[in-house]
Amino acid sequence: MKLHFSITAAEELRERRGGRYVLYSVCLEGFLLGKARYSQLRRWDAQVRRRLAVRHRAGVRGRGGTRLRSSSPFCAELRRLFGSKVPAFPPKFYLAMTESMADERRSQLEQYLQNVTLDSNITKSDVFIGFFRKLQQDTFKIKTQRASLDVYLADGSSIRLDIQTSDTAERILEVTSYKMGLSRELIGYFSLFFIQDHSDGALSVVKKVAEFELPYVSLQSMKELHCKLGIRKWYMDPSLDTLLMNCRASVNLLYMQAIQEIERNWVKPTEEEMQELGFLQKTANKVKFLELVREMQFYGYIRLDPCLCDYPEVGCSADIYVGSNEINCCIKLPTNQTKEVSFKISNLRCWQVAFLGPEKDGEEETLELRFEYRDSDTWQWITFYTKQAFLLSSCLKKIISEQMMKASKEGQETEVKMPEATKTSNKPSIQQKQVVSSSFIPRRRFFVQPNEEDCVFEKIREEDL
Repeated sequence: MKLHFSITAAEELRERRGGRYVLYSVCLEGFLLGKARYSQLRRWDAQVRRRLAVRHRAGVRGRGGTRLRSSSPFCAELRRLFGSKVPAFPPKFYLAMTESMADERRSQLEQYLQNVTLDSNITKSDVFIGFFRKLQQDTFKIKTQRASLDVYLADGSSIRLDIQTSDTAERILEVTSYKMGLSRELIGYFSLFFIQDHSDGALSVVKKVAEFELPYVSLQSMKELHCKLGIRKWYMDPSLDTLLMNCRASVNLLYMQAIQEIERNWVKPTEEEMQELGFLQKTANKVKFLELVREMQFYGYIRLDPCLCDYPEVGCSADIYVGSNEINCCIKLPTNQTKEVSFKISNLRCWQVAFLGPEKDGEEETLELRFEYRDSDTWQWITFYTKQAFLLSSCLKKIISEQMMKASKEGQETEVKMPEATKTSNKPSIQQKQVVSSSFIPRRRFFVQPNEEDCVFEKIREEDL
């Protein structure tokens, strides 16, 4: 799954010997991950290619382990596949760069970082993880050493871990799960998030922590936001809860999160439902509690902070809930009237995230997420102006991914039960129909509508999301 990499700044600096170089600010989901030179990224690209070449050579074996000739058609096919694994790295300039050349390189590096993450073999490799580990640590000047780290649960309690400052989020999630007694098979249903608790009782999910990210270092770099590290479920389909009911630790995590979301007004039970939930809570019947709350409005959704939007007209504000198969919005019109709108994911064709730049000097960057939506056979672009645009994009990707997996599983079951005569049907599958594309637009104030071919569902693969 493509990661939300961006390069938000390019700073020209002078070396000790008098030469000049450019330092690029590499961000992940809008937050600074580290600063790197072009030469560092180029050397890393060479390492990635060498690592894949080793895997390529190891795989080119005949029966009995006999090495195949490089001239064989099979080898030629492997080379073709191998060549498509790593995108082209931006070329080196041998003359002094002009401003337009520098901006072009920044954009090319940004595109390269986004595309190179499409291959999970790369993102899970020690070359990838090691590079970004060093980049984070060097940028924020944090050496590898032992430290304590608190991982917060939804009820406000925390688990204190003894870690290395260079431990990745994947490692910290594994240790947290082990301490909680969470079954290893269920770890993938949860993730680490950076979270803000506000003085008015509101809760903000700032971002999902990437598996290769160093949570200890990221927390140091985000000190001004007063974030804490928390563990939460990471799936958008509430029915997946049923897969976690046989593990006490997973039930506890879901139960605590459900109570938190009811208290923070994310979930909307009726008065009668609240009374029944209160009774189940007093009797500590967590499974029944979760069965009941699963049927309530917005359970399993992520709520974003209030933001602005241009639907149904410019200047509206919106409370956004994303989950299941929709983006649900309670929109406040300029006339102070309110309107509830549900944008179904199945009617969404593509979306884009963009930096718009700060509105005033010294202010934070403005982010927007823009999606193309079909309403009554008419396609239109709808825009949310929200600092959680990357989080919203991640949620949309997760929803699409879960829908594709569900459709694929149902298709396999249907194929087993289907009579032989009907198997040759050319009717397109649900999986083909409901796949959408996403993109990141670097630091533009205006959008260009993508080519029609970029939005054809049948041409988009799940790994492109």
